[in-house]
Amino acid sequence: MPSLPFAAIDNWLSPPPAPTRVSWLGQWDYAHRGLHGAGLPENSPAAFAAAIARGMGIECDIQRSRDGHAMVFHDATLDRLTAEQGRVADRSAEELGRITLTGGADTIPTLRQLLDQVAGRVPLLIEIKSPKGSHGRISALCLSVRRVLEGYQGSHAIMSFDPRIVRWFARHSPLTVRGLVVTEEDDRALPGMVRRRLALWSARPDFLAYDIRDLPSRFAAGQRRRGLPVLTWTVRTAEYRERAAAHADAPIAEGVGVA
Repeated sequence: MPSLPFAAIDNWLSPPPAPTRVSWLGQWDYAHRGLHGAGLPENSPAAFAAAIARGMGIECDIQRSRDGHAMVFHDATLDRLTAEQGRVADRSAEELGRITLTGGADTIPTLRQLLDQVAGRVPLLIEIKSPKGSHGRISALCLSVRRVLEGYQGSHAIMSFDPRIVRWFARHSPLTVRGLVVTEEDDRALPGMVRRRLALWSARPDFLAYDIRDLPSRFAAGQRRRGLPVLTWTVRTAEYRERAAAHADAPIAEGVGVA
């Protein structure tokens, strides 16, 4: 498919950000869910402390508690990462804050606690997980994150697979740097290309966070040429690090993928 007409439409419906707004994104390596490993559970204060000590930016995940707090936790349910069971959204922030993360001594932190811990020393990529349900729940989730970020001076960005979340920040928190998380899932035929473009136009992101398995990607390269930085996840191997260096602006890494 010809690229020039699409580039013109992209520039109209999803204008590229000012370079000064996003230049910091490519200046760091990011620890995927913190620098986790043995004794350091993912998305734990200990894993975040290890990333800070290593001079890495931090990528983390957000779920919303029953009472509307932004919790730093990847899964929608507690089962994989704790000894508890059930949905995160069914527990209050106080209840979640008493649950120990498997493999360490830390409990589930709030986004506020993470910001206090980082205190601007390294940048944050905050991936907001999309809940099932209505648009109203999307708004409530986004509001819970925006409230905590108000006044925070450290470099930070939100990102999501869900274009609605990215678009919400474009409309209601335009100063917040925002990214669209993308995986092609081996779908490079016309339907996949259309879905990615529609997501881009809806979200109006400042950058892309791209699945390393899909790089090199014609779509990602085109957006990068337009001025959208491309970060890539999850860089877990030396081969993936080389691929990230060749086709992206910064890696979101863990394990052997950390330089």
